[in-house]
Amino acid sequence: MKIYKQRIIGEYIVDFYCSSAKLVIELDGSQHFDEAGMRYDQNRTKYLRSLGLEVVRYSNADVNERFRDVCDSIDYLIRTRRGDPLSHG
Repeated sequence: MKIYKQRIIGEYIVDFYCSSAKLVIELDGSQHFDEAGMRYDQNRTKYLRSLGLEVVRYSNADVNERFRDVCDSIDYLIRTRRGDPLSHG
């Protein structure tokens, strides 16, 4: 599977995109948590979902403090969306 960094989708640039899973992965810094940032993200997510894409967000703090958990979560989402077998080990 390929995960692309900073892909253009419509009028937006997404942080990461896995086309085979139709999954957009966003890493959010502090600008995403003020009123304007949240409104922008809502509109953007609505647009991306209208294209049949799933959008998942992780804060920068999540990545810094729980990197392995974030990676495992992303792996699970991709495998589930692609219909890949899940490992139980």
